[in-house]
Amino acid sequence: MRFLKVLFWLLLGGLVAAFVIYNGDETVTIRLSTSLVADFSLPLLLILVFLLGLLPSTLAYQAMRWRTRQRIAGLERALADLRAVAPSPIVEPVAELPAPELRA
Repeated sequence: MRFLKVLFWLLLGGLVAAFVIYNGDETVTIRLSTSLVADFSLPLLLILVFLLGLLPSTLAYQAMRWRTRQRIAGLERALADLRAVAPSPIVEPVAELPAPELRA
């Protein structure tokens, strides 16, 4: 599984590098207001927009992991409390049955 994760990140990095190489000299003009204009490099702008789009889902995922860990920790504490309170089963000795008589 780790191999596939590394392969995925290498392919993604290769795609980004190829995109930057082929479109490195492209600029995009963005009008921020009527008199304010900004020129950005196209690869830089797309990488920033991608990272900004990835941020909310990453935060939601981390929040879900934290909440799940907190829930599991609470359940483990409750289980430990129940094990400490529950009486241990008392084993009563079993009465011995008389051995059957053998007739010859």
